[in-house]
Parts: sequence; structure tokens; C-alpha cells
Amino acid sequence: MNANDTIVAIATASGMGAIGVVRLSGKEAIRIASPIFKGKDLSQQDSHTLHFGHIVSGKGTAAEQVIDEVVVSIYKNPKSYTGEDVVEISGHGSSFILQSIVQACVAQGARMAMPGEFTQRAFLNGKLDLTQAEAVADLIAADSAAAQQTALKQLRGGFSNDLKVLREQLINFAALIELELDFSQEDVEFADRGQLANLIHEIKSATHQLIQSFALGNAIKNGLSVAIIGKPNAGKSTLLNTLLNEERAIVSDIAGTTRDAIEERLNINGILFRLIDTAGIRSSKGDMIEDIGIERSKANAAKADIILHLIDMTDETVEDMDWINAFADKTIALYNKYDEWQKLNPHTIWQPLEKAHTIAAKIGEGIAELKELLFEQVNHGHIQSENTIVTNARHHDALLKVAECLADIENAMKNNLSGEFLALDIRRCLHYLGSITGQVEVDRDILGTIFGKFCIGK
Repeated sequence: MNANDTIVAIATASGMGAIGVVRLSGKEAIRIASPIFKGKDLSQQDSHTLHFGHIVSGKGTAAEQVIDEVVVSIYKNPKSYTGEDVVEISGHGSSFILQSIVQACVAQGARMAMPGEFTQRAFLNGKLDLTQAEAVADLIAADSAAAQQTALKQLRGGFSNDLKVLREQLINFAALIELELDFSQEDVEFADRGQLANLIHEIKSATHQLIQSFALGNAIKNGLSVAIIGKPNAGKSTLLNTLLNEERAIVSDIAGTTRDAIEERLNINGILFRLIDTAGIRSSKGDMIEDIGIERSKANAAKADIILHLIDMTDETVEDMDWINAFADKTIALYNKYDEWQKLNPHTIWQPLEKAHTIAAKIGEGIAELKELLFEQVNHGHIQSENTIVTNARHHDALLKVAECLADIENAMKNNLSGEFLALDIRRCLHYLGSITGQVEVDRDILGTIFGKFCIGK
């Protein structure tokens, strides 16, 4: 990428639509747009103005040809998304027309933008920090209310502000300790070790809270996998259909109907759950295809974030399900067909086991409570709070390194190590905090990975 180039790309999604936008950014953006725009002289127009006209090829010649009727938006630096001159051409949403406008811009000297290059320029020009830039991608990819709200908060600088406070407090002490090193022969102490210990404790607590929030953040961003397991005919496919409120899986009284996993998504209060209906688990009957399905069911259960263990209350036969005990911490026991059990036992009161829940999937009884239970497994009341939620694995890894550095600083202070060691550990801590937001120089390969995940045009 050459940051001095003027770049161009289609900024709207591919496919046919009512309107499409072609975006230019760079010091030559207005000069490049002017020769292909028939209307007002763009070079003489103010920033943040709209202009109706036509995009043409061969402007002012006998071969002049209209490409499209458009509205051109002008944003002059530094008051633009990228911090550069930006021109956005809004035309009709034909892929052919938009590509023709792009080619007209390229013919005037623009270069095709790389994925994420507009946002990368916004970061390099100081319009966004790195966490805000990554939040742009998260906001584009958001497919639930929780994901949208979390990304929007980060885009507005919520996470950045939290880190900024921690970093500034640490910088103040780092400066005092560095000053002590300059006067090491005088044996003076500018940094109050007691205050530093309290500060490290506060930062450690805040860092721990951010690290702990990643489990929730990952669930918000990527959704949670929920494996529905149990014996054949326990009602797994019926439960999937009832949760989705549609006939997604085939339901039959024939044991072994589901041979392979079926995955569907369910949104509960803004959290995405990836429901996996698995093959019924039972002793081998010599059916190779069914046996493969059973092994896949066990593998799906092992990888799932939550297991719904469905138990048929009307089935008194015993099957080998002891392997599920290894996943007790993430398993919810569901006793299904409660309505049928009541008919068979009209004078018996069901005594549920601890942490067990009764449902009747076929008639929808207990399903609302199950959804609430799933939501509570993830949320625990945190989504609606004002606390920052970490959703990015890169941020999580950096925070883990920050926590290590803070532990080293505490150990250095307990062992009365010299200021040189304290200063070194504090510098490392500041580096990792700064790498999250881009306040320190970030490796080009990391930037390439971050912005390479963006769509072209953003």
C-alpha cells in the first residue's frame, strides 16, 4: 500500500440495489472526480456539500457518453472519515454502472483500494485508534443487538477511554521512577512506593475484569454452540424445531432418524446460539452410518459451549451415557415429555433432581424458561451494564500480557528490587497497553492482518 495514492472502491455491498456508492480518498480525490463529473466545478465547492450531475466518459468531446446520473458528496481534509479529501459518488446500484465509475476514476489516476484501506488510513491519520478501527469491522459484521451495541460502544471509544486512564496513571509513575534513575547517585526516591502499590492493585483489578469479560464478549461476537444430545427418540429434533418455531429437522418415531448433525442459529435477547441437533446416542447396532453419527455427536458435545442433555421421562431403559459426566460443568439436564409422563403417572408428583429441568418439547411447555436459562448461562446481567466488554482475541492476549507485567511489578516491589527492574517491567506493561489502541508502533504484519479482514471499500 502507498499512503500517498488516491484510492477508489465500491463502498456498498455487491449485487443489485437501488443505490450504490463509489468512494475516493486521497489528496487527488477531487481532481480525479472533476474530469468525469458533468455539473458544478467540484474543485470550487465547499466541504460537506452534495452536487447533482452526471458521470461521463470523454467529457467535453464529441464522444462524450453518460455513465450514470449521480449525487457527489465532498468531504475535505481533515474533516472526513479517513482524514484525507474524500469524494463519494452515489449512483444507481447496478454492478456494471458502479464498476464503470470505478474504471473511470482509475483512468484518471486512482488506484484500487485494498481491503480495509480506507479505515487503515483513518487509523494512520489519527481519526480512529486501533480498537475503534477494529470495532468498525465488528459493527459491519454484527448480526445481533448485543453485538451491535458492544461494537458501537467500542467505536465511540469506550474501551479506549478505559485503557487511556490506566495507561496515563502508569506513565506518571514511570516518569518518576525514570527520574530516580537519573539521580541514582543521590539516593533519592521521587515515586511513592505505597501509592505505586495501590495503583498496581487498581490496574490489576481493572485488567482482570476486562480479561474476565472476554468469555461474554466472545459469546456476543461469535455466538455459543449448544449441542442437543440424548438417546434416540428423546425428542432432540422436536426440541430444535420448537426452539426455532419451524420444522427444521425431520421428526419420526423411528430411532436413528437423525444421522448427522444439523446446525441452526437462535437469537435470544440479542445473543446468538448455534443449536446442534445430534444423532441419538445408543449402543452400536451394526449400522456403520449411524455409528459414525454417534461418534460425531460425542465430538460435538465435547466442543460445545453448552450441552443440553435430553432425557425421555417415559423411557425406562438404561443406556450407556456415563461419558457425559466429563462435561458436567457445561451440561443442562432436560427431562422431556413431561406431559406424557403425567398421563402415565396421574397420581405421582415428579420430584426433579438438582439442576434438572422438565419440558414438553412437543407442546412447547417449559421452552420459554429454557431460553431464559440459556441466556442466563451467558449473560449473568452484564450486557445491560456500563462495563466494557472485550470481544477481540488480540485485545484479550495483550491484556493477559499486561496482567503478567503487573505481577512482575508487584514481585519486584515485594523483593525491594532496584528502580531499573521496576522501570523495565512498567515499560513492558505500557507497551502492551499501548499496542491494544495503537499508541505504540504496531508491527505492519499485525496491521495487515487486522485490516485485511475488512471488506473492500471500508
